Amino acid sequence: MPSPPNCPQCGLDNTYADGALWICPDCGHEWGTDEAVAPAPVVRDSNGNVLAAGDTVVVIKDLKVKGSSIPLKQGTVIRNIRLVEDDPEHIEGHSDKIKGLVLKTIFLRKA
Repeated sequence: MPSPPNCPQCGLDNTYADGALWICPDCGHEWGTDEAVAPAPVVRDSNGNVLAAGDTVVVIKDLKVKGSSIPLKQGTVIRNIRLVEDDPEHIEGHSDKIKGLVLKTIFLRKA
């Protein structure tokens, strides 16, 4: 018997089958077998909060930016983020002074 798939909504592996549906007791999400084939990666910030495209995040540590003499200071707000496809550890966004940033999620928290 194959192992149960991870939940496509929260990413946790505590799922079980109920007839033709898979159920996640942690978040309550129910899905069919066709959705379980390719679950999207869950992007989380440094505190474990789930990030989505369009969210606003705050930098939690001073960061050096390659190709720029201006560092990102702690508390810098990055608005309207974009998720990097198939990479849950990086996001794309712009600050007020630096455009085209790719940042690791471990240095960010959801605002």
